[in-house]
Amino acid sequence: MDTDLSLIDTPDEQPRPDINQEEVAAVILETKKLEKRHRQIQAQINLPFSPEQVWNVLIDYESLADFIPNLAKSERLPHSEGIRIEQVGVKNALFLKFSARVVLDMVEEFPHAIRFKMVEGDFKAFTGSWEMKTAALDKPETTLIYTLQVCPTRLIPVKAIEQQLGKDLPRNLLAIRQRLHQFYSE
Repeated sequence: MDTDLSLIDTPDEQPRPDINQEEVAAVILETKKLEKRHRQIQAQINLPFSPEQVWNVLIDYESLADFIPNLAKSERLPHSEGIRIEQVGVKNALFLKFSARVVLDMVEEFPHAIRFKMVEGDFKAFTGSWEMKTAALDKPETTLIYTLQVCPTRLIPVKAIEQQLGKDLPRNLLAIRQRLHQFYSE
C-alpha cells in the first residue's frame, strides 16, 4: 500500500525560513510497507542541474553534514574494499535528543547512481540509493531519486520512523538543491 507522507512540524522544531510549503510540494514522497517492520521510503525532486553536478555534491561525503538538516556527522572511513562512510543523525524531540548512527558501504556508478548498505549501525536494516536521471534533453535537468529501505529496532516504533523521514527527506532534497545553487548558479 502506497501512502503519501505529509510534512508535519513538531513544536520543538524551529521553522526554517529558507524552506516553505511550496518548495516542499516540489518533492514527491511515498512510503511502502514491506515485510514485517520494513519500510521503503522514496523521495524525488527535479533539479535544474546536470547529473554530473548533482553527483559532485552527493559524493562530497565529508561536507554533507554542513548542509543536510539533522545530519551531525558524515565522515569517510578508511576501508580497503571501496568507500565506507559513517553518518550520525541527531534530532531534538521535546527534552530528549535522539541520535542514530550508520556505517555505510557505498557503490558509485558514475553519474547515474550511488547505492549504499549499512554494515553497522542503529537499525536492523538500512539500505538504499541515490539515482540521477536526465529529466530534459534540451537543458541540464536531473530527477534526483532517493530510495531507502529501513527497519528500525524494536525500541523504535515504525510509525515514528515513517513520520520523521516524511519530514526530513523533503528538507534534505531541498538542502541539496540549495547547495547546487550555491556552487553552480551564476
